[in-house]
Amino acid sequence: MIVHLTREEEDALDEKHGQSISMAYKILLSIGKATNAERLIPVDWVHLSGVNYNTIGEAGVNFLTKYSQEARFVVPTTINPMGYDSQKQTKLSNNFKRQQGEIVKAYEKMGSIPSFSCIPYEIFQLPDREHNVSFAESNAAVMANSVFGLLTNKESSLSALASAVTGKAPYSDLRINRIRNPKIKIKVETELNTELDYGVLGYFSGKSVKESCVSFGDYTSNIDMYKTKSLAAALGTSGACGMFSNKVINGESISFGKEEAKSVMDELNTTESGDVIALGSPQLGMYELNLLSDMIGDKKFSKKCMIFCPRSIYEKASNSGIAQRLENAGANLICDACTCLSPLLTHEEYDGAITNSVKAAHYLNKSNGVSVCLDDLRSIIKEHTK
Repeated sequence: MIVHLTREEEDALDEKHGQSISMAYKILLSIGKATNAERLIPVDWVHLSGVNYNTIGEAGVNFLTKYSQEARFVVPTTINPMGYDSQKQTKLSNNFKRQQGEIVKAYEKMGSIPSFSCIPYEIFQLPDREHNVSFAESNAAVMANSVFGLLTNKESSLSALASAVTGKAPYSDLRINRIRNPKIKIKVETELNTELDYGVLGYFSGKSVKESCVSFGDYTSNIDMYKTKSLAAALGTSGACGMFSNKVINGESISFGKEEAKSVMDELNTTESGDVIALGSPQLGMYELNLLSDMIGDKKFSKKCMIFCPRSIYEKASNSGIAQRLENAGANLICDACTCLSPLLTHEEYDGAITNSVKAAHYLNKSNGVSVCLDDLRSIIKEHTK
């Protein structure tokens, strides 16, 4: 497939506007060819991953530092969580903090909005429905497509960076309306009650579905934000599927029952308990913080508890008194970071973590080397507060 470029895009590719823009167009062109895109189209917003030093390492820092000398973002660009809360004291090494600071400096130099959040849809006024965006964060991409009616593929950190610099993206996959119509459905044959149930459904579906869009039918019609985020994050974590729909279809179906749910739990639920509670993957918004506060009431956590949320959400929670109630209960509210690949959760310090997030369980088990006790939020609060 030949990607047809405009004269202006060809000039940019030929380094007539600088090396950084040329590199960005080369990335988009390669992706366009691989995804059978006929052309590049404008995007209105970009959300970048590749912000946590744990995910990109020293090579990533060196690349971003050099790239930011010339590159500038031409559309509003928000960025994912980094590795820690820079306004709180931690035991992290000076090298980690220094390298993390270089990443932040590079993104700020290019013109990013310092959101440090994986839930931009909860803290910013995003473009209207049917507008094209470029989202690299897996849960954010799935939520953008499925809930907010935006058009994005599941971008990589590099492809989204290229879109931020050029304001363009390949016209392919979930940017094409016919591909957003699901051809396969998950036939749910077990009861779904909690956010964990929906996370398990999402994780199974991501591993099972090879299409870009899947239908859950009525099971996603009237669920709350917490269950929706849990479903989207798990779906985006375990496979290539970038969108779910509640359209009722008569096409091919895959069954999801007790046996399928058990297979996911057998894979991710690797310990019976843990020495730290970790909540916030995706980061918690006001809905979840309020829910958590109501569940705890006057009780206190009996174990160490980390709650990850965006700083702007924390400020709102502080103004309403919710943050203070959670902190009085013993929780440590951590801003600008999340549980995934966090240097704050390591096997050197923790034998096991308790969480209700299937996405967190995936990364804690496979990347952090921390065993996971998976349970729903209400059960965690019941079991670990007094």
